[in-house]
Amino acid sequence: MKVLGVIPARFGSGRLPGKPIADICGKPMIWWVYQEAIKCKLLSGVVVATDDERIYNVCREYSMNVLMTSKNHDTPTSRLHEVSMKADADLYLMLMGDEPLIDNNSFSLIIPEDMNGLGNCYVSVLTNVIEKPSEVIDFSNQKCVTNAKREVLLISRSPIPYPKGTLEFEYEKVTGIQIFSKAALAFYNSTEKSLLEIAEENDLMRFVENDIKVKAIKSEYKTISVDTKKDLELVRKIIKERSAYEKK
Repeated sequence: MKVLGVIPARFGSGRLPGKPIADICGKPMIWWVYQEAIKCKLLSGVVVATDDERIYNVCREYSMNVLMTSKNHDTPTSRLHEVSMKADADLYLMLMGDEPLIDNNSFSLIIPEDMNGLGNCYVSVLTNVIEKPSEVIDFSNQKCVTNAKREVLLISRSPIPYPKGTLEFEYEKVTGIQIFSKAALAFYNSTEKSLLEIAEENDLMRFVENDIKVKAIKSEYKTISVDTKKDLELVRKIIKERSAYEKK
């Protein structure tokens, strides 16, 4: 089974333009994601997918595999579909370029051993349990609820579920580690945006609203999405401390 790791990266960002190539301890952010990804033996390869020459040139400078894609994509999943048309694989593991603290050990949680019994449209996402109350109300954290089979029912930027009757549950947020079969990406590309997808700005809701099962797999490997300068400073601090510890 061939699994290709894909890192979608765009320069434009409302709150932090150019973040994939923002400096973190002397290296661009996307370099940290790429270096962690290529450690995973379950991946047949890793490629950055971008539409910006600045990101493309940085990737080439640091000897990272990179593919230039269309500027017309408005979602990372759409960009991933273009990659699936140019690079053949059974599954495409999407790794967001703004999560430099990813741990490649988490990939084994989401990559199946084989395709038997998965069906044509296979979609899965890793989630993290939210530990801080402030993160629950942060709209940049996309919370999800699942059924008893761990299939996604809803993903929302609002705190869901609402704790009216009990607090005996854990809030979970989706991470940037997601996996799709080629058929699932083809379905996404040929289907119009769903209402909830537009409202919540979450690609996975296109599958959920069209009755395509999305498996949510809980991961103990924590990630931090870099959406603001504050996030960037926090990640810089963590990586600096980690690097200093590893040198001891």
